[in-house]
Amino acid sequence: MIEVKDLVAGYLPNVDILNGCDLTAAPGELVGIVGPNGAGKSTLLKAMFGQVRVRSGSIVLRGEDVTGVKPDKLVGRGVGFVPQTDNVFTGLTVGENLEMGIFQRPRAFRERRDAVCALFPDLAGRLKQKAGALSGGERQMVAMARALMTDPSVLLLDEPSAGLSPQRQDEVFLHAHRIRKSGVAVVMVEQNARRCLQICDRAYVLDQGRNAHTGTGRELLHDPRVIELYLGTLAGEGDH
Repeated sequence: MIEVKDLVAGYLPNVDILNGCDLTAAPGELVGIVGPNGAGKSTLLKAMFGQVRVRSGSIVLRGEDVTGVKPDKLVGRGVGFVPQTDNVFTGLTVGENLEMGIFQRPRAFRERRDAVCALFPDLAGRLKQKAGALSGGERQMVAMARALMTDPSVLLLDEPSAGLSPQRQDEVFLHAHRIRKSGVAVVMVEQNARRCLQICDRAYVLDQGRNAHTGTGRELLHDPRVIELYLGTLAGEGDH
């Protein structure tokens, strides 16, 4: 579905944050990206969504090279992105937020709204409620739903559990699970490494912009090297 190969990218000239990252995600697969602060996790996601300049390497979506393609064009090709912050329009209702997610195809709004509400039943009764009045976990649900309005084949989630209580984190992870069960490839960056590895099909541990470890979530969760170097410091992060 989507494949990243040997990606080198950064925000400033001659300063690379990513130093040769690889990643693949197949339909219906939940892929986690974990690692210490500053490892390049969010930068990788933003590079995949055309928000960070790629200096070398490639991003291939369903066999088509989309390296350097702008975000709006990627949305049209089936890539959704949910940023960590400012991911809902707080002054708009939930229904209006969903409309904004598919403003380029207004005729498909009702069909996609019904499909998204079927995936997230709690949304149906909140369509007229202001997004700003929702809890953090509920806002994340709206942000994911809005990204799904275009019926993407790949969904990129940047720190979806950040700042949430453990209960709300579990709700967000359940939403991610539902989305991938619908056939969407979900790529999720998470600081709560232990919880991420518990639920993802495969995961990548980044360190200094490179792949340090790769495997299934369970393999990495029980890998002594990962436990010693990463899980000891990352296990409790995000539990607030």
